[in-house]
Amino acid sequence: MDLLSNARAGFAGIDADAALKEKALGNLETWLTHPDFAAYRPQIEHLCGAGAWSVLLDSFYQVMPFGTGGRRGAVGIGPNRMNLWTLGASVQGHCEYLRQRFPGVAPLKVVLAFDVRQFEDKRKVYNPALPNPVLHLSSREFCQHAAGVYAANGIQAHILPPDSKRYVPTPELSFTVRFLRAHGGLNMTASHNPPDDNGSKFYDDRGSQLVPPEDQLMSEMVDQVTAIKHVPFADAVRAGKVQFLDDAPHRAFIDLCRHESVLGAPKADELRVVYTPMHGCGGFCAGEVLEAQGFRPIPVPEQATPDGQFPNVTKTPNPEVPECMDRAERVGLEKGADLIISTDPDADRLGGMANRSPDGKGTFRFLTGNEIAALLTHFKLAQLARSGSLPAAPIVITTEVTTGQVARIGRHFGAQTIADLLVGFKYHADALWQIESTGQFGDVRGTVQDFVIASEESHGIMATAGVRDKDSACAALLLAEAALYQKRQGSTLVAYLDELNRQFGYFRNELLNIVLTGLEGKVNMGRMLDALRRNPPKTIGGLPVTSVEDLQDEGGRMGPFKGDTDKAARNFLIFRLTGDGIGAKVCLRPSGTEPKAKAYIEVSGQPWKPGTPQADWDAACAEIDKRVQLLATDFLTQALATIGQTPTPGADKLSR
Repeated sequence: MDLLSNARAGFAGIDADAALKEKALGNLETWLTHPDFAAYRPQIEHLCGAGAWSVLLDSFYQVMPFGTGGRRGAVGIGPNRMNLWTLGASVQGHCEYLRQRFPGVAPLKVVLAFDVRQFEDKRKVYNPALPNPVLHLSSREFCQHAAGVYAANGIQAHILPPDSKRYVPTPELSFTVRFLRAHGGLNMTASHNPPDDNGSKFYDDRGSQLVPPEDQLMSEMVDQVTAIKHVPFADAVRAGKVQFLDDAPHRAFIDLCRHESVLGAPKADELRVVYTPMHGCGGFCAGEVLEAQGFRPIPVPEQATPDGQFPNVTKTPNPEVPECMDRAERVGLEKGADLIISTDPDADRLGGMANRSPDGKGTFRFLTGNEIAALLTHFKLAQLARSGSLPAAPIVITTEVTTGQVARIGRHFGAQTIADLLVGFKYHADALWQIESTGQFGDVRGTVQDFVIASEESHGIMATAGVRDKDSACAALLLAEAALYQKRQGSTLVAYLDELNRQFGYFRNELLNIVLTGLEGKVNMGRMLDALRRNPPKTIGGLPVTSVEDLQDEGGRMGPFKGDTDKAARNFLIFRLTGDGIGAKVCLRPSGTEPKAKAYIEVSGQPWKPGTPQADWDAACAEIDKRVQLLATDFLTQALATIGQTPTPGADKLSR
C-alpha cells in the first residue's frame, strides 16, 4: 500500500527503536484494512497526507498501557489513543479477568461511572472537514459502550440512567462497588488532564484499582483479546443486563462522609467557605457533604455547571495548580471567606486556599498537597486524641514522595506509619486490604478500625475505610473543620501550618517536571533513568549523595517483580542527601499518565528549639527554600546530560 510505504519512509526520519516502528506499521495496516476500523480511515489518510509521522507513530506503536491510575491519555485514532476500540478491548479483557477471578459466579456485576468530558479536538490533530468517529465522544458515551461489552459477555452493569443530571464521582464509585457488593468497576475519566484526554480506570471488588500481580493478569488478558463482544446499549438495557443506579448508594455515601466529622455542625455563618468543582462532578460529593454538614458553601457561579471543556478554568482543572483557583479567590475576597476549596473533574483530589486573617479580611495563601496532607493528618489525630477516640494503635498511610512531616506527625501521636508506598492510591488501598484481611502490612499490625488517614502529595486524602481511593468529600469536610477549629481559637490554617513547621521541622517539598514528549521522549526517559541507575550523581546541589535506592532492585526491600506492571511502577530512584544540619531527598520516576519524568525534591530542617530568635528561624527556613532550587537546577542539568540535552530557560521551574 502506498500509505504504508509512505509511513515507513516517514518513520525512518524519527529517532526511535526500529522494532517500535515495525509495530506501528503493523497496527497501521490493520486499521487501514480491517472493516472494524473503516470509519477511522479518512482521518488516517489525512494524517499520512499531511506528513504527521510523529503523531502516527505515537498513535500506533503500542496499545495504550496501564499506568499508576489506569489507562489514560489523549482521545484519538489508533491503539495508543483512547477510543471505542481501545476501551472495548480493555473491557473485553476485564470480562475475561472477572470470569477467571470469580469462576462460576453469576451474575457478575460491575459499577460504571463517568466524568464530564467530551472530545472536541482542541489540539487540532484531525481534519474537521472529514468524518471522525471520536469527535464529540463523551465519557458517558464511552461508559454506555462499555456497558454493551459487559452485557455481551453476560456481565451486569450498574450505571446512571441516560437522562440523569448527576454524576458518580471517583470516591462514590469506590464506595458503590462495595455497597452493591459488585465484582468490579470502571471509571471513565482523565481526572485533571486536559479536556481532550480521557481514561478508563478499572476497580476490583474491594473498590480499589488493581495492584500487581492482578493488574498484570488483566493486562495480559487485554493483550490476548482478538475479538470484542458488544451489543448496543439500548439492547443491553432491554435484555436486563444494564441496571440503572438509584439514589440509595449516593445517600449512603454522603452519610458515610458526614460520619467522619470530628467537630459537628458549625453555627450559622461561623465559617465562610467558597467551594468550586471547576466544572467537574465534585458538587455531587464534596459540595453536597459541605452543604449537608451546615457549612453552606459559597459557589463560584461561572464554574458550577458540569462542562467537559472546562471553559472558565485558568490553565487546567487541577487543584495542584494555583492559577486554576483564581476565580474562586476573587469570590473569596469579595465574600470575606475564611477558606476556599476546589475539586478536580472526577472529584478525587482536593485543593485549598486559606485566608491569612481570622476575620476573613486578609489575602489568601495556596495550600500545597503536602501541606494539606500534614494539616489533615495532624488535625484528625489531634481531634481524636482530644475526644478520647484515638485507636490504641492508630494507622497512618502515605507515600515515599509525600512530605516526611506526615511521618513525624504520626509518630508524635504514637501512630503506626506506613510512609514508603509507591505513587498511586491503589497502593494505599492494598495496604489497608492486607491489614483488613491478614491483620498486618509489613511491621504494622491492626484492623481497619485502627485506620485514621491516608495521604498523597498530589492532593489526595482517604479518611475512611469505606472508600478505597482518593476522596475529596471527606477531605473537604476535614479541611473545613480544621479551619473552623482554628477560627474558634482566633487563628487560621496559615498559622496552623507555621505551628506544625516549628513543632515537627520545616519541610519544603517541590516537584520538578522533566517534560519529554512523544515516542522519542519515552525512549529518552528510559535512557535517562537507566543512566542514573548505572552511574548515580555523587553530589546534587552541593550536597553529598549519601545513599541511592533503586526500587527495581529485586534484592531490595520490594523483592522480586510481580510482573511487568510491577516492574514499570518500580522504575523509581531515590537519592538521599545530608549536610549543613538539613536532610534532603530526590525521587525520580516516569509519570504513569503524562509525557514526563517527575523529580520529587524534599529538603527538611529540625524542629524549632525554644529560645531560638525569630530571625534565626526565618533564616534557617530561607536556607531550606534556597537549597530546594539549587537541588532542582543541578539535578535537571545532570539528568538531561545523560541523554545529551541541556535545560531550556525556565525548565527548572518548580511546582508544589
